[in-house]
Amino acid sequence: MSGPGSPFSVLCMFTDHSSAEVVVRLDGVRKEYGETTALDGVSLEIRAGEAVAVMGPSGCGKSTLLNMVAGLDRPTDGTVTVHGENVGELSEKGLALYRRRRIGMVFQFFNLVDDLSALDNVALAAQLTGTPARQARRRALELFEELGIEDRARAYPAVLSGGERQRVAVARALMNRPALLLADEPTGALDSRAGEQVMDLLLDLNQIGQTLIMVTHDEHLARRCASRLVLLADGRVTGEQTLEASA
Repeated sequence: MSGPGSPFSVLCMFTDHSSAEVVVRLDGVRKEYGETTALDGVSLEIRAGEAVAVMGPSGCGKSTLLNMVAGLDRPTDGTVTVHGENVGELSEKGLALYRRRRIGMVFQFFNLVDDLSALDNVALAAQLTGTPARQARRRALELFEELGIEDRARAYPAVLSGGERQRVAVARALMNRPALLLADEPTGALDSRAGEQVMDLLLDLNQIGQTLIMVTHDEHLARRCASRLVLLADGRVTGEQTLEASA
């Protein structure tokens, strides 16, 4: 995937994360929904080139944390800073532009548009930022070739396997060359074989420098793809562990 001419070649390689730029900083982030506290004073830094897995029991605040970074929700207290920009202070229009230009998102259930072909699902992400349709489709086809699904470009989501749909979703997430890729249970709806393929894909992307935050219940996914594990419980960070990626 990382050979010459690859659409991923614009990504930078980082091997020493400790000296890399801080891409994401959460500082004392608290999020309340009525009387429920989803996040309770979370502070966390993520550096360029890291792959960070966030794990913990259901309801511990994992998805809320991801939503904070994605700008899908605003903190009740504290700050979320991405590339030096306070996400919580952005207007709704500013948040939409931020998500389209800086963030790529991969969801458990793919979130593809059923009445668009796989190619159009992916190209749409670039067209929403003003990229001409022909250029967007060319970029999408390059990604399909990189991800090994070029023969499925004209197919509609309903006829794709789960693994193929998730690869389309990854292509869409990468369409605008995001600084940060967010994955919410990316293998949760897949069988074991398709799940392994998506793990390989995420690992490949990180190895060529893509910064990645994934929320998962799957310890195998975390240990296979992440360089750092962050544990959450009751809305708080309870531990961190540096991981060595396994083959």
